[in-house]
Amino acid sequence: MTDAPQRSATHATFSIDRDYPVSPARVFKAFADPKAKAQWFGGPPEWDQGERSMEFRIGGREVNAGGPPGGQTHRFEAIYWDIVPNERIIYSYDLCLDDRRISVSVTTIELKPTATGTHLTFTEQGAYLDGWDHPEMREEGTRDLLDKLGDALARSVADA
Repeated sequence: MTDAPQRSATHATFSIDRDYPVSPARVFKAFADPKAKAQWFGGPPEWDQGERSMEFRIGGREVNAGGPPGGQTHRFEAIYWDIVPNERIIYSYDLCLDDRRISVSVTTIELKPTATGTHLTFTEQGAYLDGWDHPEMREEGTRDLLDKLGDALARSVADA
């Protein structure tokens, strides 16, 4: 008889705040425009890029897949539930390693104008599955992505 895998779901919520020295419209575009998002969202440059598609609308889907050469494929697949231009984006997504689902999350991104640009609040509520992913790892990865977003926004200002 084969032992069934140990099943578990760890639930966690985290919130990250960032300030960017550009307008809410510029930050929103970095999430909404596929070319702008490709500048900061994804794995390291040395990874093989797999499927990438984005349909940024309520009910639309986004897929971003890739991974290290010869390694596991990391797959992000999202559905957009609420979009208020320049103010809010809500989507749910799952992450898979090859065919193994490692988490399912709901994300809310809020953009508020400030005297110097935009205040972004990123809140994620996640279920991390079967010990394959952990809230601390996801929060650290998200912080890194939001830093990459800041770098991409700074480059776009320098190029303008």
